[in-house]
Formats: sequence, structure tokens, C-alpha cells
Amino acid sequence: MTRRIAIFDTTLRDGEQSPGAGMNASEKLIVARQLLRLGVDVIEAGFPASSPGDFESVQRVAAEVADAAVVCALARAVPRDIEAAAEALAGAARPRIQTGLGVSPSHLRDKLRITEQEAVDRAVAAVRLARSLCDDVQFYAEDAGRADLSFLIRILEAAIAAGATVVNVPDTTGYSLPEAFGARIARIREEVRGIERIVLSVHCHNDLGLATALSLAGIRCGAQQVECTLNGLGERAGNTAMEEVVMAIRVHGAELDAHSDIDAREFTRASHLVSAVTGIKVQPNKAIVGANAFAHSSGVHQDGVMKERTTYEILDPASVGADGSGIVLTARSGRSALRRRLADLGFPLEEAAFGQVYARFLGMADRKKEVYDEDLEALMAEHDRGHDALWSLKALQVSCGMPVVAAASVVLVDREGGEHPASATGTGPIDATYRAIDEVVQAKGDLREFTVQAITRGMDALGEVTVRVEDADGRVCSGRGADGDIIVSSAKAYLNALNRMLR
Repeated sequence: MTRRIAIFDTTLRDGEQSPGAGMNASEKLIVARQLLRLGVDVIEAGFPASSPGDFESVQRVAAEVADAAVVCALARAVPRDIEAAAEALAGAARPRIQTGLGVSPSHLRDKLRITEQEAVDRAVAAVRLARSLCDDVQFYAEDAGRADLSFLIRILEAAIAAGATVVNVPDTTGYSLPEAFGARIARIREEVRGIERIVLSVHCHNDLGLATALSLAGIRCGAQQVECTLNGLGERAGNTAMEEVVMAIRVHGAELDAHSDIDAREFTRASHLVSAVTGIKVQPNKAIVGANAFAHSSGVHQDGVMKERTTYEILDPASVGADGSGIVLTARSGRSALRRRLADLGFPLEEAAFGQVYARFLGMADRKKEVYDEDLEALMAEHDRGHDALWSLKALQVSCGMPVVAAASVVLVDREGGEHPASATGTGPIDATYRAIDEVVQAKGDLREFTVQAITRGMDALGEVTVRVEDADGRVCSGRGADGDIIVSSAKAYLNALNRMLR
């Protein structure tokens, strides 16, 4: 029997650090439910000391997950961070605190400005405090890929002796070559005293496009846990993509002496969900979950696949859920069918909220012949964005053309239900609409990115707009909106971004 590799998901923590990918507590719960359907072993729910919102998110995810998975909270090697993590995890059935600090010469010298001995002392104190508050403690040695190996071995030994149950060896900057990183993991397994008593984890970044290769090298050389995110979200170029490393383990399990218990049939749905929640699209040629992952345009490829799928596909699309559910809803489907399909997609709703969603569904179904899962995901994203929004769109009218000057009139509604009309002109209908919104909201952002795409097939497909807006302090907020009218979608997306900015 091959070794079982634990899958540690950090989409809710490290993945959320992608610029513009911030998730509120409700959105984190939606993603956490999908992580449970995937069967991940550990969910890193957030960094409680960083903000009240992250603290609340960890609490709510811990309550939602119950004992189905370990719930982990991040803390720097600082007492107040560790205590906040323990407090946020108080309701977790299987809590874990992850604490640590940088260990490379660059981090010690330039960031922390401490000596190697001071770093060891800090690590030991942090692990001991965390262990006094939680039985499961993970120590991370940040930037271990560039650390002096003898010092890395020394600080990992000290953390284990202090009570760490997991040690995490990250290539934080994606610097290493796979062979070198694998050799580093092998040396750790051979030389670190006490390593046989604990779990050895790897956490790799994609700065050179090698995150999955680095993680697989770590697994080959003895790592028992791999840290990853859905769609490879994360700082800079991202983290190891869960779908890539899991399917690589499945294809090469014998060579790696490894297997995982992830339900890979959920990957396509999970990818779509995370993309919908964060507003960060997956490129079409993304491995496993990209739109073109199982598409064939070359005549030679088509001929081969039609004769025998495995001539050009090493994975069955159905194995990662790429064949779709096949269910199509219409206005005649009824409340029960809609409720069941929403629950299957990860959107269980209370009766009051379901009534609002059902009314919107009927309006959508009246305009479209068929309502697909992607339409429902967009509908739920709109519902969640409208929940407790500071500003929402009630009405919009636009006139444009050539040589007419584009003009837009909007009516926005504030949280108390007050209506605020405004009008503006612009170089086009979207510019005029955004100027009218700015007249009311008074929180103008600098539009950095604007994309539009059809969510499903057909001329009656919903148009989804994604925008990225930068405020005066340089913070980037993403916003999304979906509607059958592209101008309405654009207005909803901009308002969604401004709402996030104002929060």
C-alpha cells in the first residue's frame, strides 16, 4: 500500500492573499463546504490576528466543518497572534495552530533583523505557547528553500523538541529546482532528530512555474503532507494547485509511493466556485480545470481521441468532473428541483433567502430557455454580493449611439432603503454609468481591469463582468456582476467593487 498524503488546503488563507481575491466570511463558508466535498484533510481558514473579519471567518469555518477536517489558523511567532488563533479556534472539533518565522539569511538579516540563535529561541517559545493552547501545532520555516541547510535542520529539531506535531518546509519564493528541493527534504528526513514522530509538510510557490513539480519532489523524498490551493491561487504567481498535485499523484502514485483520498470528481465544480467567489478567472489552458484541458482542435488529435480517448488524454474528463452534471433547469422545474440543485452546488439556503433566489431564478428562466449550473452559480454570487451591501442598483437607463453623447441615469439604494438618483454623461455607456454611480457613492476608484464574458452558451446567455478597482491607498478590490444586459452587469460589478472598497 502506498503512503497516504494529507492534503492541506490554504485557499481561504494564502489563496485569499491574491490581489483582489479577498473573501468575506459568508464566501469562505461556501468554499469551505466545497473543500469538505473534496475531502481535504486540513483547511487553513485564515489569520485571526490580522483583522476582525479573519477572526470571525475562522470561527465560522470551524463551526461549519465540525470534525470532518482539521481547521488550522495561522499565527506569526508572536504571543498575541498565537492567543488570537487559539481563541478563534475555540469552537473547532479538530483545531491546529500554525506558527513560525523566516529562516533564510535574507529573512533573518533584512526582515526580522535577528540572529540564528534568536530565531531558534523565538521558534521554541512560539511552539511551546501554541502547544499549551492546542494539541496540534504546525511550525513553518518560512523561505526554507533558501535557508542554510544546517540551520534549517537545527531550527526544525528545536521546534519538534518544543512540541510541534507538524513541521512545514516552504519554498516561499518558488526559488528551488525540484531536484534540489527534493534532496533538501531527503536530508531533513535523514538528519532531523524526532522527524519520525511528526508529519513533514511542504508548501511551494509558483514564481518559476515549478510549484507542482517542487511539491511532487518533496513527496517523492518523504513529505507526508502537501499544502496547496484551488486554481493555484496565492501570493504573486500563486501556490501549488491542488488539482494538479492530486491528479499527478493519481497518475504516478506507484513511482511516488503515494496516494490521496481526495474526491477528484469535485475539481471542476470547485474550480468554478472559487473563480466565481474571488473574481479571478482560470486561463483556458490551465491544467485539469481549464476550459481547454480536454479540448482538441487539431485534426490529428481529434482523429486519435475519437478512435481511442487515451491517445491524447491521460485523464478521463469524468474523473475530475469535467463532463458536467447534465441537469438543465427551466421555469417549469419548480421550487424543489431548484432547492436540490442549489444544495448540490454548495448553496443550502434558509426559506427566506430561498424565496428571494427563487424569484430571481424565475425571472432568469423566463428570459432563457435553459438555466445551467453556471447560471445558478452566477445567480448565487449576485445574491451573496447583494446581501448586506452598502449600495445596490435599483434602476439604470442608458442612451448612446453615434453621434449621440452617451448618458446614464441610475437609482441606487443605500442600506437603510433610501433611494439616490443621479445622471451623468461619458465617452460611452459604461463610462457614463460609472460616472453616475460616482456621483452618489463618492468613493471613486481607478478602474484597472474590465473583462466581460458569456457565462453559458447561446445568444441569451448571462453576461458576466469582472472589474478591478484601485483606491487612493493602492488597494485593489475586485467586483463581479451578471445580467442579461451587459451595461447592467457592468454597473453591478463596479458597485460590488466599491462596496468591498468601502468595507
